Amino acid sequence: MGITDISRRPATEQLDALRNRDISAVELLDEHLARHDMLHSRLNAIVTTDVESARHRAAEIDAARNDDQTLGALAGLPMTVKDALATAGMRSTGGAIELTDHVPSEDAASVAHARNAGAVIWGKSNLPRWSGDIQAVNEIFGRTGNPWDLGRTPGGSSGGAAAAVATCLTPVEIGTDIGGSVRLPAHFSGVCGHKPSFGVVPQRGYIDHVTYGALDADVNVIGPLARTVDDLELMLDVISDHPERLHSVRQSARELRVAAWLDDPACPVADDVAIVLEAAVSALEAAGVKVDRNARPDHEFGDVYSIGMPLVSSATSPGRTDEEYERLLERSEDADPTMAMRARASTIRHRDWLLMSEQRELRRRSWETFFRNYDIVLAPTAFIAAFEHIDGGNLYTRTLEVDGATRPYADLIAWTTQFGYVYLPATVVPAGRTPSGLPVGLQIVGPFMGDRTTLEFARLVESVTGGYSAPPLLP
Repeated sequence: MGITDISRRPATEQLDALRNRDISAVELLDEHLARHDMLHSRLNAIVTTDVESARHRAAEIDAARNDDQTLGALAGLPMTVKDALATAGMRSTGGAIELTDHVPSEDAASVAHARNAGAVIWGKSNLPRWSGDIQAVNEIFGRTGNPWDLGRTPGGSSGGAAAAVATCLTPVEIGTDIGGSVRLPAHFSGVCGHKPSFGVVPQRGYIDHVTYGALDADVNVIGPLARTVDDLELMLDVISDHPERLHSVRQSARELRVAAWLDDPACPVADDVAIVLEAAVSALEAAGVKVDRNARPDHEFGDVYSIGMPLVSSATSPGRTDEEYERLLERSEDADPTMAMRARASTIRHRDWLLMSEQRELRRRSWETFFRNYDIVLAPTAFIAAFEHIDGGNLYTRTLEVDGATRPYADLIAWTTQFGYVYLPATVVPAGRTPSGLPVGLQIVGPFMGDRTTLEFARLVESVTGGYSAPPLLP
């Protein structure tokens, strides 16, 4: 059997093959490692490995299975995790040169859950410094390419994770998402991703600054990436502290009350992406789903710029160096309104943060009212498909040329932050490809703790649109 067989199947099927003893954990690990060896020089998705420990763990699981011992839900499944999550005995950097040689003694809570379920963790996936960009590049490991077009980004910050899942280097990944860092890479790389409701998956061990670990970051969540929605839910149940607290699905996917917010003047969607999203929603309607294209919450999309993005900037401020913090203090009245917002939010006074959080709570109530009449809302993940690599600048100073107009780079997180800062769950599933062949993900958003509903509807989208397909880089 070659490396194009079982290791290309979904995680659920790989686990079936392990249980049926069609393949051993050591053999399955070696298949994934062989593919990594074949693609790494071009893709650069997995940047740290511990093959010896992984083979030892896989052999232990094989022995336990041969003795008919009771094993966990992921027993023998080889996988990688984002380098923003502490992994015991394996270099874990957060993409920051300050932690170049950092080797934690304990796993992040989500990583520990996966390991305790029997996962064989063999590598760490690439990301930007402190998970703070929509590309996957840093000074330690360099840049990760998109497997659909190596000249473009796989997204960020969980970009290495998405690229690794797309190319079958790993069947599942654990990423992080504060402004879209699971959902955007899923969209750009053509895989599935789930941003859980805030607080469902423990954040302990999330590396977002040098002295990480004591506090949970506001807005941020830990969530899975995979090639199928079934695998997303498998991983969500494994890495959550209390998955039983998630609300059950009210009725079948086709009977759910569906709203579609596919565009907005505050953040217009590029023509090639809009075509794909419209085709996907039309296909759902043809499959019997009733979609209300006019339903909106009782607040403006633009609130994301005055409340959502500042809250994200505030939450990421511990990663600023003292020098960066002083420079931001000086730019709080910058002529560029986007730069001024970032500077003020990153240096915000506690009183002002509390007042802004009060405004967030009002938007949360607005969504709570909205979801009394609807079960899910369909939305873009980003206003464009994967863009070419950009050097220099940062999230708030770069621009993009789209449909003949210059757009702020920060608009890339508008459609994801819209739902993230109010703590809602969202599942991204491939909806199709642009005329130039780049993947587009549909974002499926539900009420707080309604993760199972977004996942259930994502399965329907997957069946209607075809879901994951292999990128050109995958042999």
